[in-house]
Amino acid sequence: MKFYLLVFVIFAYVYATQADVYLEEKFSDDTWEKNWIYSKHPGKEFGSFVRTAGKFFNDEEEDKGIQTSTDARFYALSRKFKPFATEGKDLVIQFTVKHEQNIDCGGGYVKVFDCSLEPEDMHGESPYRIMFGPDICGPGTKKVHVILNYKDKNHLINKDIRCKDDVYTHAYTLIIKPDNTYEVQIDGEKVESGELEADWDLLPPKKIKDPEAKKPEDWDDRATIPDPDDSKPDDWDKPEHIPDPDASKPDDWDDEMDGEWEPPMIDNPEYKGEWQPKQIDNPAYKGPWVHPEIDNPEYSPDPDLYKQKEICGIGFDLWQVKSGTIFDNVLITDDVEYAKNALASLKEKQEGEKKAKEAIDKAEKDAATPEETKDDSDEDEDDDDTDEEHVPQVEEPDHDEL
Repeated sequence: MKFYLLVFVIFAYVYATQADVYLEEKFSDDTWEKNWIYSKHPGKEFGSFVRTAGKFFNDEEEDKGIQTSTDARFYALSRKFKPFATEGKDLVIQFTVKHEQNIDCGGGYVKVFDCSLEPEDMHGESPYRIMFGPDICGPGTKKVHVILNYKDKNHLINKDIRCKDDVYTHAYTLIIKPDNTYEVQIDGEKVESGELEADWDLLPPKKIKDPEAKKPEDWDDRATIPDPDDSKPDDWDKPEHIPDPDASKPDDWDDEMDGEWEPPMIDNPEYKGEWQPKQIDNPAYKGPWVHPEIDNPEYSPDPDLYKQKEICGIGFDLWQVKSGTIFDNVLITDDVEYAKNALASLKEKQEGEKKAKEAIDKAEKDAATPEETKDDSDEDEDDDDTDEEHVPQVEEPDHDEL
């Protein structure tokens, strides 16, 4: 028993010494402003971040992060750290997002960079290695971006991952593993996973249609054909419309003044439409022709799809129509368990936020005059009637995802 305990302790020690936390930012005090740098890239109107726990929280000091502060602004803030590579290791990117403004249109994602990043010049076209996190714009866009850069080209994930769209704190976690698999988590729970090669178009397809193959001229892919022995019945042809037999010329009709009276036309109940012979099974049917495939000569497997040769920067490169998003608990590590433990108090925080918001909402409602309450109720009813028909169309600047 002692032997196994000793082995476990040694294993745990070796694991701990091998695991690395490359960046952990909790924005615990104002020193964050020394490490994070605002972009000064020309041509865009940038907003700034403020350190706050927001309007409702569980623990005001513990819950402080950085919040977008001005509506209809771009936000470009980044920091660099000691470079690392992911060869043979997991890569975990994790952070929390709180859209307490009930965001209508704007990004909540991060971009991860190599050392070519120039923080003071970061902008939408700055090359990045990974883009990850939620993006919301109107009812149609509520997704989690997972964009990977492979051979200097950005690739979107082929799956639709829905993000959270409420006003409380949520954690987003991306895990990329050395076996070329990945996992996306929200609040520590898996929402998507799979293989990098299967879920991104990083490599050419393994198979392609044979360019030399052609459908044979005698290939019959008609499942049914008109019955050659079928014939149209003698009484089939009837006019589509006939004079109304119940109509009569009005008493005041003047043929000289009004012209010759004609009864109005009505649909003919005996009209059967254009005759078509009945269909029968095609005796020559061979099924749908399938274009044969061959191995793609341009395809070559890559066991290192997961690998990042250099990572040393992270940034927020966003556009928001309505500001108020709070970012916090930014973590980059190769230790999946460490990232999991970092979310140990998340549920407690969420419950505390909900209670605090309920208390604020109740206080505001109690403080409102009867007239204000009635007006708010009327506005809510009007909104319910018109929301579907009058959803505001927001012209959102490019997210520069690719």
